[in-house]
Amino acid sequence: MASQVEVTAMRRALELAARGPASRNPQVGAVILSPDGEILAEGWHHGAGTPHAEVDALAKLADARGTTAVVTLEPCNHTGRTGPCSEALIAAGVARVIYGMADPGDVEAGGARRLAQAGVAVEGGVLVEEVTAFLAPWADSRRLGRPFVTVKWAQSLDGRAAAQDGSSQWITGADARADVHRRRAEADAIVVGTGTLLADDPALTARDGESLFPRQPVPVVIGERGIPDAARIRSHPHEPLAYPTRDLRAVLDDLDARGLHRVFVEGGPTLASAFVAQGLADRVLAYVAPTLIGGPRVALTDVGVGTIGAQRRLAVESVERLGDDLLVVARPQNPAPAEGTPAEGEQI
Repeated sequence: MASQVEVTAMRRALELAARGPASRNPQVGAVILSPDGEILAEGWHHGAGTPHAEVDALAKLADARGTTAVVTLEPCNHTGRTGPCSEALIAAGVARVIYGMADPGDVEAGGARRLAQAGVAVEGGVLVEEVTAFLAPWADSRRLGRPFVTVKWAQSLDGRAAAQDGSSQWITGADARADVHRRRAEADAIVVGTGTLLADDPALTARDGESLFPRQPVPVVIGERGIPDAARIRSHPHEPLAYPTRDLRAVLDDLDARGLHRVFVEGGPTLASAFVAQGLADRVLAYVAPTLIGGPRVALTDVGVGTIGAQRRLAVESVERLGDDLLVVARPQNPAPAEGTPAEGEQI
């Protein structure tokens, strides 16, 4: 069982992992301990094509024989742009390896088994919940083959997103809006359509009261009409990304390639509906206000349901009260096929 010194070293490895860039590769940190628990070297993955965290740390030691390597992710067991970390650890004479999360990759996994076969003592699952939470964006992206997509909308109790004149600020109250901003800060990218951009001119920042959160999502605009020079997102801490396309999967693939693994879709109804219709919504957040608006401006439009048998069933994860509002968090049970576009004539 991992000692308290090794658990502490794992927390340090997590801190080191966060220094690496978000990309298609996982952010991994490593700490090398002497037999008496002294930190001898530290390392992390600096980006694609660079040494992995374990090798980065080992390179700082003249002699690693008899040491313990503490690494956030199971050492890889395959050759890509770099060699297998499992073999590097064996060659260095490391006596013990502690890791947090098992590698979910079909090709990369197996490092723990290879180390054990070579006589290295191996223990996994140390701080696994913390490590898994840290690596969740990358792991979800690996599992899906694209970023994990959260689709959010705010609606009245009768399912409207705006009044007949298009005004929508504010349907929900301050507590719900604060929750949205906290969730924005956890995302890598925040996505709107050009319809919402032109109608509302959102800043697309994550704010804590009047201040910006230290972590800001990259603003993304999808649609053919472009971003006006005077748009508020031109002042965003990150340069906005614009995609003049209706191919949502192509957009997600490009975001994934940029290391943006958690995508937060904020609107409007046509764009949200397109993600749902194409089976690209992995979680939905519906903020429901106790108010009635009526009229034609519904929170969702066409999601590809032509008959009741084709309805998009959801598994509710939680229902939370935020002031006077409710937040329903749910995941699709029967994702739609990956094909489909917004209805003819609709603009995102």
